[in-house]
Order: sequence, then C-alpha cells, then structure tokens
Amino acid sequence: MIRIPQVRVIDEEGNQLGVMPTPRALEMAQDRGLDLVEVAPMAAPPVTKFLDFGQYKYDLTKKEKEAKRRQRSVTFKEVRLSPKIGIGDFETKVHRAIEFLEEGDRIKVTVRFRGRELTHPELGRNLLAKFTDLVKDHGLAERTPVLEGKSMFITMASTHKPKVVDAPVRPGRSSEETVPTPGSQAMEPAETTESTAAATPAEAPVSPGEPVATPEKVPSAPVKKAITAASAPATTGE
Repeated sequence: MIRIPQVRVIDEEGNQLGVMPTPRALEMAQDRGLDLVEVAPMAAPPVTKFLDFGQYKYDLTKKEKEAKRRQRSVTFKEVRLSPKIGIGDFETKVHRAIEFLEEGDRIKVTVRFRGRELTHPELGRNLLAKFTDLVKDHGLAERTPVLEGKSMFITMASTHKPKVVDAPVRPGRSSEETVPTPGSQAMEPAETTESTAAATPAEAPVSPGEPVATPEKVPSAPVKKAITAASAPATTGE
C-alpha cells in the first residue's frame, strides 16, 4: 500500500507520465489491469511503475538465482612439500600451484617434517620462501610461515580474478545444432577422411628394440635455476 500523497509515474512501456496524486496513479494502473509498484521508494517523490506484480517478483527471483549461479566460490587447495623433496617433484608442485592460482583459488603450501627434521625448522622456512618467490607473479602470501605440530605452512591468495566460463554458442545456430547427431556424422562424405589422412605426414618407422624418445617439458631458465637452488636439501642428522 502506497501512503505517499504524490508519486512519479512510469507506464508499462517506460514512458514518463510525470508527478500525479497517488489515487489517480492507482486508478490508471487498475484501468490497464496492472499494479502500481514502487521502484525507487527513496526518491522525492517516490518513483512508481505500472507492472504485473507477480511477474515482477518472478523476474527478480530469477535474476537473483542467475547472479548466484555465476558467482564462483573461492576454494582452498593444498600443496604438500617435504624438506628433502627432489627437483622434479618440486617443479611439479610449483606448476600445480600456479594452475590453482590462475583459476582464482587460494592455496595452502605445507611442509611436513619427519623424525629429526623437525629440529631444523629453517629448512621449511627456506623451502617456503623459495616456493613463494617462484609463484609471486600469480599469488601473494597472506601470512608468515606457521609451525603446527610436524607441519609448517603458509597460505597464498590469487592475484587473478575467478573465471566464469559459459558454453559458447555459435551465432545463428541453436544449442541443439552445436552437437552433431549420429545421423549427421554418417552423411559426411568419405573424401573428408581421406583428405585429412593424406595431409598428415607419415612417421618414420621405428626399428624393433629401438627406444622411442618422448618430448619432455623443459622449464624456463629462471624457474629451473630457482628450483635447483630450492631443492638442494640441507643434511640433517637422522
């Protein structure tokens, strides 16, 4: 119930009807089979609009649900290290942490001590310092290293915005058309397969017993150098 004596009125098509007495605005809304809804109650005078109130509430609820669906909650991922971690494992952990941070996640980097390693907490601090230095372009440490029991950890926040990815739909085509059906695949000409095969260069045959080389991912020089320095474990008495 609108108790203000005068309101500014907008019709259902968005046209400004000006300021008028509230009873007159209510009468005009009823003549059109609509409701008089306050859309800006804090204005002077309040702004009202001719609307179907039920449809208006439904649209508001739908927009709220859509906004919640698009919100991406920031998750917390953990990366575990040890004072005697090898170069390859350390490199893998660094790249995995970068992937998490690029996705907008927070990470917890934990160093777990075993046996007498706990008497040398500086090993964990040095390892965490090297780790955070390698991923500093993607995340920032939220706190200094904390020792809890047999573990030392830090948390890092991403400097990237969380990604919200919607499935792309090609212009002019419905979503149903983007997925080929078995029937449509059967209608494709055989020449397509043949031309594709012809365009692919033939591989040299491999003699029996001859080892096959597989490509390896070579880290960049700065990262490799920092990883080598970080992974040289200090000798501890067992």
